[in-house]
Amino acid sequence: METKLNHFDEKGNAVMVDVSGKVPTARTAVAKGTIHVNETVMRAILEGTVKKGDVLGVARVAGIMGVKQTSSLVPMCHPLMIQKCSVDFEVDEPGCAVTAVCTVKTEGQTGVEMEALTGVSVALLTIYDMCKALDKSMEIGGIHLAEKIGGKSGHYVNPKEAYD
Repeated sequence: METKLNHFDEKGNAVMVDVSGKVPTARTAVAKGTIHVNETVMRAILEGTVKKGDVLGVARVAGIMGVKQTSSLVPMCHPLMIQKCSVDFEVDEPGCAVTAVCTVKTEGQTGVEMEALTGVSVALLTIYDMCKALDKSMEIGGIHLAEKIGGKSGHYVNPKEAYD
């Protein structure tokens, strides 16, 4: 199966994809990622004792702000009118991990996968920033598109989600 990358023209130059002829449709993307912390950081997050403030509250707002800035950060992304954005957290206290889940919706001519992935990344980076005084060895990983709905490729569920 040959896959043509559509962010390049016939000469190999980077271009923004022309979506002008596409019919707007409802689009949803969900992305996830995890930060692994030590017990001290986990306790501080849960007890609200991090000196910089409410870690998950600030990370939620930062993730939403990141979604809105995606086209400024990723060169070939179209600026989109975001119609819904949420950032939620799944806390695994025994495993000392926090998973960020970002859901983004729009009605448009291109998808919101990059926005959801950016939201997760910024939320996790914010957790790191707010807690780095307690532990600089935190690890961020597993950032992935969990699900997308809409567009030419239809409904996609990441096979990794079947095991979560």
